[in-house]
Amino acid sequence: MNIDWAALGTVFGVSLVTTVALVGLFTLGIVGLSKQPETAAGGGPAGGSVLLARAGAYVCFGLCAAAVAYGIYLIVA
Repeated sequence: MNIDWAALGTVFGVSLVTTVALVGLFTLGIVGLSKQPETAAGGGPAGGSVLLARAGAYVCFGLCAAAVAYGIYLIVA
């Protein structure tokens, strides 16, 4: 039995980087959804930043779903 250590190391490295990236994206999505509207220094609501954070969170979740779907595609196809 002959093990290709270079290929095994490559698979390990790609898996590690992909896992860290997906966890980071999901964490950013959760942080974006947890942002609550606060009153700005001028007394008005800071709704624009909350909407931007929520839109960014949805983008992060969408990228996570796309990465998972691509992984399933690679396994099945």
